[in-house]
Amino acid sequence: MKIITWNVNGIRARHAQLIDLMEREQPDVVCLQEIKASPAHVPEFPIHSSLAGDYRTYWHGSGGYSGVALLVKRSASTTLDVTHPEFDFEFRIASAVIGGVRVASTYVPNGGKDYDAKLRFLNGLAEWAEASRAANEPLVICGDLNVALADRDIHPKERKPGQIGARPEERALISRLIDAGLVDVGRALDPDNDNLFTWWPPWRGLRQKNVGWRIDYVLAAAPWGPAAKSAVSMREFGTSDHAPVMAVF
Repeated sequence: MKIITWNVNGIRARHAQLIDLMEREQPDVVCLQEIKASPAHVPEFPIHSSLAGDYRTYWHGSGGYSGVALLVKRSASTTLDVTHPEFDFEFRIASAVIGGVRVASTYVPNGGKDYDAKLRFLNGLAEWAEASRAANEPLVICGDLNVALADRDIHPKERKPGQIGARPEERALISRLIDAGLVDVGRALDPDNDNLFTWWPPWRGLRQKNVGWRIDYVLAAAPWGPAAKSAVSMREFGTSDHAPVMAVF
């Protein structure tokens, strides 16, 4: 099973790149964030694309700055019954059961405009994961969580006292989320690497220099978490300010 999660920062601007990525990698599941489009305005896969007809797609957006999507290979799931937890707002989370595991595409608020809303969303996400664990429902949370879990997840040149995305209460909620039986796949597979960044400020060539933050995650419960074989941040791909993160189970 191969999953790609990517904050595209506008699906219309990155649509051709998404097709290129999917044709090359043939993922079973794609989780997108910040699609910035309503379903009616999402481009369709071109008829000449090898992807045409191969994926079930669900777009959850209103045309604003937010929005998420799930794209699932038909061979991975016979249906795409998408649901949204009650804490969803601004089109920030969509999930479906795929191969017996619930997979969620998640876009946590940045918190710059409404920090309390960010904390409420993270708290709701943690409670949802805890409820899934109590119900013995395996869960995989993918996406832009907008929190660097530890100082090492921010390049030293980007660290500032008290900055949003690195505050203790945010990190505590991400830790609580992981403690609900989830594996931080990227960190688990590369525990000594301090350069696993997934987002870079879009100036001064910081992406090329890999001066960034690790804020995009694949968090996976059993049976998938312990079965993870690889997880990579594809820093050299695409023109979004985020890299796609690809995990193979």
